Amino acid sequence: MRMIMAKKEFIYQDGDFVVYPTHGVGKIIGTETNDIAGMQIKLLVIRFEQDRMTLRVPMEKAMSLGLRTLSSRKHMDDAILTLKGKARVRRTMWSRRAQEYEAKIKSGDPVSIAEVVRDLRKRDTQTEQSYSERQMYQAALERLAREFAAIEEIDQATAAVRLEDLMDVA
Repeated sequence: MRMIMAKKEFIYQDGDFVVYPTHGVGKIIGTETNDIAGMQIKLLVIRFEQDRMTLRVPMEKAMSLGLRTLSSRKHMDDAILTLKGKARVRRTMWSRRAQEYEAKIKSGDPVSIAEVVRDLRKRDTQTEQSYSERQMYQAALERLAREFAAIEEIDQATAAVRLEDLMDVA
């Protein structure tokens, strides 16, 4: 079943992977129509297996909420190039950097998420990371690995290992 959303076209099929910025990669499992406040609203049903969560997004708001198809291989290659780059850790307070990193993760953009992974990756010469730095690194790596896994058609654990291996080569 092919659906086309009004305004900017968003074409999908049931079973396609999509990216919702605040939750990452999910799979479209269908559509349903619900009566909300006396109006019939068509909802796109997306399953986020890793979070054991199902999200229902109004079709007419999907694009404005940032729902998108998986990145192209070219865009993912740009993210991998970013991963291989030199870490840019500024000497600002952690709370400020954490806010910026969180915003990049929630943007859903693979290149921005790759920046977070690259910048928070513990190097051998680096001082010990705080618990919150390790947590944010893990969250960013998982988010990037989910999209990389969907594009490469591999499982998330394998994708995470490959991404970390790519950083080791750099």
